[in-house]
Amino acid sequence: MATTLTMVLHFLIFPGLVFTAAVGLMTTWVDRKVSARVQWRVGPPWYQPFADVLKLIGKEVVIPEGAKRTGFLLAPLAGLAAVGVVSTILWMASIQGRGFVGDLIGVIYLLTIPSLGMIIGASASSNPLSSIGASREMKLILAYELPFVIAIFTAVTKVSPMTLKINDILAFQAADGVLLGNLSCIIAFVVTILCVQAKLTYPPFDIPEAETELMDGTHMEYSGAALAVVKVTQAMMLFTLPVFLITIFWGGLQLTGWGLLYTIVKYLIIVTIIVLIKNTNPRVRIDQAVRFFWGPVTVLAIIGMILAVVGL
Repeated sequence: MATTLTMVLHFLIFPGLVFTAAVGLMTTWVDRKVSARVQWRVGPPWYQPFADVLKLIGKEVVIPEGAKRTGFLLAPLAGLAAVGVVSTILWMASIQGRGFVGDLIGVIYLLTIPSLGMIIGASASSNPLSSIGASREMKLILAYELPFVIAIFTAVTKVSPMTLKINDILAFQAADGVLLGNLSCIIAFVVTILCVQAKLTYPPFDIPEAETELMDGTHMEYSGAALAVVKVTQAMMLFTLPVFLITIFWGGLQLTGWGLLYTIVKYLIIVTIIVLIKNTNPRVRIDQAVRFFWGPVTVLAIIGMILAVVGL
């Protein structure tokens, strides 16, 4: 009973939903602040993301006429829960060394659920523009998932082709140094950064939302607390995906002594790269995105995998 209660608290508070949501919202402030500086603006105060979410929670949730109410409302909650579980798994692996066989596969699978949730929710809204956004989201998932999985398993190959545990990857890096010291994993890291940009639907891969074309696309019909869930899930993804990259390629997370500072620096470096890509690239068409990921990005991922297999 005590163990079950502890697991529930880990999922709900730390390192799960509450902690991930709070740090994720702070990260969106960093995103907005850096974006403002790039555009020679001041940017919002640090509490603005929290104020936006609280304001949305107090507003009415409007259900579009003809929408499938259950799918429309529950789909974003599935994405929120999935990100919370991923964050819990990653932090427990780094801090307490706890995990289970195949947890890496579980994390890769769970990271697709927020996108799948938006596809289901947008499709259930009965809005044609939202449906177009859902169609684009589906194509984008099919495009980036292949190179993303290849890149992650490049790191697995460097550790041991038979391991599917995050703890084994962390133990290997603690003993032999971070995987980013290998050419194959540097290539894989670059590939994952590009795929993360698409997972977040950040420019140049913000095609499913495309505010100037689809008026926010997949998010168009959401309002009130439902939109707050969508925004918090996006913020949590912005926190969780860099943590995932740090765990797989950069030695994991440390919360004691200089390790804490080093963890924060690693996290901010990855977030800054994501934000700079976002602010320096125009949106591409969905067919261009698919060709990009199935073409040069997949080829680059395969090169990294080959180098890992031959031991470089």
